[in-house]
Amino acid sequence: MKKVCLMFPGQGSQSVGMGKDLYDKYPNSREIFDLAGDELKKIIFQGPEEILKLTQWTQPAIFTVSLAAFKAFEDNIDISNFEFVSAGHSLGEYSALCAAGFFDFADGIKMVKARGSFLQKASEQNKGIMAAVLGLASDKVEEVCKQASCDGICEPVNFNCPGQIVIAGTVDGVNKAIELAKNAGALKCVILNVSGPFHSSLMKPASEAMARELEKYSFSKPKFPVYTNCDAALTSDISDIKNKLVKQINNAVKWNESINNIINSNFDIFIEIGPGKILSGLLRKIDRSKKAFNIEDSASLDKTLSELNK
Repeated sequence: MKKVCLMFPGQGSQSVGMGKDLYDKYPNSREIFDLAGDELKKIIFQGPEEILKLTQWTQPAIFTVSLAAFKAFEDNIDISNFEFVSAGHSLGEYSALCAAGFFDFADGIKMVKARGSFLQKASEQNKGIMAAVLGLASDKVEEVCKQASCDGICEPVNFNCPGQIVIAGTVDGVNKAIELAKNAGALKCVILNVSGPFHSSLMKPASEAMARELEKYSFSKPKFPVYTNCDAALTSDISDIKNKLVKQINNAVKWNESINNIINSNFDIFIEIGPGKILSGLLRKIDRSKKAFNIEDSASLDKTLSELNK
């Protein structure tokens, strides 16, 4: 039995028109878009880009396209021939959990819309920025963030792959950390085009609001387990999920560790499901011997299915 890891992307993978091919060609994918609602569907397919990139729209948009892509995949393969695990980067964790069956799409889209609005509100209340630090070891980045704390809040928030760590916090804190990181030998520091300091302690109001929101929902036994961001741990116990989804909002994404744990569990086929190939690129930097396929339209679906059936 082939062991396959399904990876679901987070914010930053969006583009106007994503998923339209899936909508046109696969009935169950079309149903996902229709359930998401006409307003969101129009923004996904037609934009404008400045609206799509707003957090409260970006997050449900990527979630919708990712689940539409998963439906197309699921409908065209015999699931019983494979052993699956899943992981999603930040927002993508909701896509991973929904694909695994922890909750259905109708509940998932409500959760994600709420999460997006809570993050947007928290970002307006506690203004901050994010930056990618390239070419510096994780312990050095953590040290730099501690040193920068005299100027403001700054924390490592995305451990994406070796040599790529994202930091977040207040403007003064992050700018000080960038200066210190360059002095410590970082190859490059890039301020990210995002609307808030996601996964930092500044997002605590959003995590508190999400804790209340999640009490409205019940969760089901999953078809396969998911590696969760906040602890890089394999999760199949439904009693853990609400706590982990709350913790995820204002704690670091341990993506590098999650992927290494998956590789160490002898999974060697990786499929990125949803818009873009960002996670496939990170996988190459974590372990170049592993190959990632992707599913974002009918052409990439056909190519992935062909490879899996070899």
